Amino acid sequence: MNPIFVAIDTPDLKRATEIASAVRDHAGGVKLGLEFYSAQGPEGVRRVQSLGLPVFLDLKFHDIPNTVANAVEAIAPLEPAILTVHAAGGHEMLLAARRAAPPATKVVAVTLLTSLDANDLSDLGIQRSPADQVEHLAWVARDSGVDGIVCSGAEVGKAKAAWSGGFFVVPGIRPAGANVDDQKRVVTPAQALDDGASVLVIGRPITAAPDPRRAIMEIAAGLSRMPA
Repeated sequence: MNPIFVAIDTPDLKRATEIASAVRDHAGGVKLGLEFYSAQGPEGVRRVQSLGLPVFLDLKFHDIPNTVANAVEAIAPLEPAILTVHAAGGHEMLLAARRAAPPATKVVAVTLLTSLDANDLSDLGIQRSPADQVEHLAWVARDSGVDGIVCSGAEVGKAKAAWSGGFFVVPGIRPAGANVDDQKRVVTPAQALDDGASVLVIGRPITAAPDPRRAIMEIAAGLSRMPA
């Protein structure tokens, strides 16, 4: 499986399809988030899927179990490759999401957003370190039967060691020397894969590049040189 999923964070359908077209020969799939889904809905997702790429729907559902189950059932006809829910929703919500999702969809639980650090956790009244918070929520996710978690590259190694069969989605990926933008816990693509990532979510280093196709080709070439 090609691990590179390109984060297309735009509400604009034309822009989304342009990026998807540019990267489709070198990407494992594309990630569509709240911006896109709120503006374009299911039909927009189908338009992107028509280009032949698996779609990761990053909608981060978080509500009472029944509401989340109904929401997942509503998007099930789209058969996303990956779907996100929030681990903080708890065991019952995660279990409801997994039961409502299509069998082929990987349901992954978001542990801690990569835009947050220890100071942000403290502001929220959480005294754990980011690593400890991810570990705690990873246990909740594993115990609830979902397929894996979303965590930063800083935590994926420890998560993989504790959950050998888990599916690990790592956002906040930045090639060496790239601008980290609003991310606080970032790693390089090669480091994330080496530590156990299943999927690398890469956005602005590709989508904001003058030539997205060339940008993803360079990242893919760097990964191909990794030791087997």
